[in-house]
Amino acid sequence: MAKVRKRGKTWQIDYFDPNGKRVRKAFKKKKDAEAELAKRVSLIAEGRYLDVKRECTTVLKVLLDKYEENHKHQPSYKTCKQYFIDDIRSRFGDDTLISNIRYVDLETYRNHLMNTLTKHKKKRSVATVNKAIGCLRHVFTKAVEWEMVESSPFDKGRPLVRKENNKRLRFLTEEEIPKLLNACPVYLRNIVECTLNTGMRRGEVLSLKWDQVRNGFIYLTKTKTNEARQIPINKDLDNLFKRIRKKDHLTTEYVFNYQGTPVADVKKAFATALKKAGIVDFRFHDLRHTFASHFAMRGGSLKDLQELLGHRTMTMTLRYAHLTQEHKKKAVNLLNGLTASKIICHKTVTSQNPSKCSSL
Repeated sequence: MAKVRKRGKTWQIDYFDPNGKRVRKAFKKKKDAEAELAKRVSLIAEGRYLDVKRECTTVLKVLLDKYEENHKHQPSYKTCKQYFIDDIRSRFGDDTLISNIRYVDLETYRNHLMNTLTKHKKKRSVATVNKAIGCLRHVFTKAVEWEMVESSPFDKGRPLVRKENNKRLRFLTEEEIPKLLNACPVYLRNIVECTLNTGMRRGEVLSLKWDQVRNGFIYLTKTKTNEARQIPINKDLDNLFKRIRKKDHLTTEYVFNYQGTPVADVKKAFATALKKAGIVDFRFHDLRHTFASHFAMRGGSLKDLQELLGHRTMTMTLRYAHLTQEHKKKAVNLLNGLTASKIICHKTVTSQNPSKCSSL
């Protein structure tokens, strides 16, 4: 029997839909609850209870196919979301009714990702798990907007994202940089040099075209934040571009090539170079940290660094602030002794008159 009852500070409607499913929903005001319940009871009586009917018949495959159709154009879809979507299909099943997916199923899925290894036999990072859960949450958000389901199961409990440790700041020392460069084949060395001199992301470097290099700047338009930025070309980078132009004779529009073909991936080659150089606990993205760290340690301002790295806010850039402070301390310590007092003592010839000392 449909009814409205007070639950704490809210008013709750309670009824059974045409499929026998019990439905309960809370409202802040009693009149809103009564109006909504009357509307739903009327729809049930007239056989027009479409929202719930759709929710009870839509399977996961329909939702995921619609999601892919509308979001496959996103830059991160092929490199990230596609993997998450395929894993969701495999875990929950294409024929599963989306109305049958509960909060406990989401939490179980999150824990499964945390406690199982990838196909490469590696443990997923907290950041990777959070991205997967974020993708699934967005899928259900769109399902609500597309009226495939009345509410998202994510709304039934606490957020499922875990706290990430973003304090990692591994960068190459001045001694490690030449070791890595000398361990790289020529085509990879060019890519590494460019990254060390610009702090560009891997995708930005590999997709760099000659028409973006002009007037002493690199002009980036397709970036992670979708905001264009310009990076000045220093002397070392200018010499690198001249060497590449001389060797390749501008036979391709891309700056970095291997045997005439644009370089698409450097993962294996970079890992081999690291092993040969004896450098451990280092990733390609840490080249970006290396640029930023040495920029800060050599006196570069954090505001300039933010613009060069393409950070939307100063928050991410502030991870390099301590490097600036430490090197400021070392610089100031160079002045030690500048104002220290020098004591000169004047000895007297009589025992009655003690020695007199003066400070200079």
